[in-house]
Amino acid sequence: MTESNFKNVAIEGMAYALPSDIYSSLKLEDELEPMYQRLKLPKGRLELMTGITERRFWPSSHRPSDASAEAGAKLLEKGIKKESIDLLIHSSVCRDRLEPATASYVHRLLGLGGNTQILDISNACLGFVNAIILASGMIESGQIKRAMIVAGENGKPLVDRTIKILNQENLSRKEIKPFFANLTIGAGAVAWSIAHKDLLPKESPMLGSFACETDTSYNHLCEGDSSGDELVMQTDSEELLHAGISVASKAWSKFMQLDCMSTLNPSLIVTHQVGKVHTKAIFEALRLPLEKNYSTFENLGNCGSVSLPLTYTHACENSPSLQKEPAILLGIGSGLSSIMLSINS
Repeated sequence: MTESNFKNVAIEGMAYALPSDIYSSLKLEDELEPMYQRLKLPKGRLELMTGITERRFWPSSHRPSDASAEAGAKLLEKGIKKESIDLLIHSSVCRDRLEPATASYVHRLLGLGGNTQILDISNACLGFVNAIILASGMIESGQIKRAMIVAGENGKPLVDRTIKILNQENLSRKEIKPFFANLTIGAGAVAWSIAHKDLLPKESPMLGSFACETDTSYNHLCEGDSSGDELVMQTDSEELLHAGISVASKAWSKFMQLDCMSTLNPSLIVTHQVGKVHTKAIFEALRLPLEKNYSTFENLGNCGSVSLPLTYTHACENSPSLQKEPAILLGIGSGLSSIMLSINS
């Protein structure tokens, strides 16, 4: 199924966690001084091209489960009972290791009960939204009543490796382009609890409709992998932008054909946080009002699967009234896939 309407699932609570270490774009450029001098690149280029002033990092040794559990603990502090959580999904790009599931470490760190199912879902920057769709379907079908979705990303190992490559290898201006997107990556963690509406106050924001589009002919445009103990990633940023708009436009077309979309007038629109060029291009392609956009990339960079849900959470924290207003989440992930999801008041 590529589109559906949820009728019984609401957001119970949202929380996020951020590292304390702040890395400005200028600081990263200072660390790239050997390359900047060799290629005669002007300082300030990174912020100018992306709109990203700074991002945050945990130490490289900080595990994804530690980050996710920190956000999860903040969520539990809102009064959610551990024994009531039927399902825990860890949905990050980053994982502690191949086996066991990173969700098992988060489960242990949070002290959740034996009745909680655990699993990992990974789909690039779209993983959290995929997890929301899966868990919502289980709630709708009556399999579970409540789910906790978490994600924790830390881009520091990737950025460190990228700086090392760019400074040590004799790359041309053209050859450094596939590594540029790595310098936009940041770190953060997020946790949501979703549950059957009958368990929650009537004013809880309801999950509405979703539509999905996938085109894997573009999956070569952004590829990351491990290299020993280090991470490497190369991205064709220009082609990925065009491909992302193509896939998102098809998902949006499906989304707008759903019956409930004719009456939806969102107060808030949030898309994946890549940078200013990507945001402007998506809003223009879908003919959406940019004044309804809320962004965090300026101060957090691209936090992978965390970015979209954290940005919505941050928006509602800054303006609590938004949690009672309709919203649309526009998710895009390398591979490529796009999911549009509505949140109804």
